[in-house]
Amino acid sequence: MTDIVNLRQVRKTKARTDKAKLAEENRARFGRTKAQRHADDMEKQRHMALLDGARRDRGEDK
Repeated sequence: MTDIVNLRQVRKTKARTDKAKLAEENRARFGRTKAQRHADDMEKQRHMALLDGARRDRGEDK
């Protein structure tokens, strides 16, 4: 036979796991130090400057 399951407890357990998963995602996304954010910003600026320096004109401004 199958086991009897209390649906209230199952819902609460699922809610806890979903909440824990969301918290883990938020820690990964927002849990960085100011120095790490600054380093990422500098890397992004360097990359954009490199791309802008390699840009070719289309010749539209005649």
